[in-house]
Amino acid sequence: MKHEALRRSPALAPYMPETVRLTRDNLERMLDRYGMVYVKPVFGALGIGVMRADKRGRGLVCRWGLKRKACPSLSEGYAYILKITKGKPYMVQRGIWLARYRGRPFDIRVMVQRLPRKPWKMTGMAGRVAAPGKIVTNGSQGGTIYPVSMLIPRHTEKRIHRLSMMAARRLHEVFPGLVQIGLDVAVDRDRRLWIIEANTYPDPCPFTKLPSLSALRRILRYQRAWGIRRPLKCLKARRGVPGSAGGNRRSRQIQGHVT
Repeated sequence: MKHEALRRSPALAPYMPETVRLTRDNLERMLDRYGMVYVKPVFGALGIGVMRADKRGRGLVCRWGLKRKACPSLSEGYAYILKITKGKPYMVQRGIWLARYRGRPFDIRVMVQRLPRKPWKMTGMAGRVAAPGKIVTNGSQGGTIYPVSMLIPRHTEKRIHRLSMMAARRLHEVFPGLVQIGLDVAVDRDRRLWIIEANTYPDPCPFTKLPSLSALRRILRYQRAWGIRRPLKCLKARRGVPGSAGGNRRSRQIQGHVT
């Protein structure tokens, strides 16, 4: 529902990857169109159950967690996916070739919140770098959390800020009761932005791993204003270690780490 609300906005539609219900025909069509797709639970969280499927000749290669399965035909691949999904509703989403940091894909978690009778505000951004060998960036799946300044240039950060505010206002139009939104924003290899997911009950855990806790304090203050309490047991996410050399970190990562 949230994805559809964003997709129906002319201003936001270009940032929304095509997403359809999982069927054999839809899987085949999406693989033919994009070559790589993500198969995701409709009612998922924390990156659990997310699979990646890459077209290989007449078949496909499925990856989930640290597992990899090559299927020589689409029918066998679809049967394998159904075995994993166990009858739960899943969707197929256009695969985004994420920008990488030190060889690992990353995305940006953005928190947008509002106080009672106040406008929406971007309260925090955190970069999430996938654990080695993983296809998802979630901290709960062993991802590493970095300040966004280590991953993207300032102008891209500003673009993500503007996009997130647009998305928050659009979702508030459709769902007036919303008070907070966690957006997962991807930067692809061509620097194009994509809204991968919008979560209305976002976990503040990634922000506990940043060197500065100012964003975390702000996020929690906004949540407390609405009586929202979430435990901060962030055991699996890792804290990113900035580059050893000082100086202009942004220009170094643009030249060397983002591909």
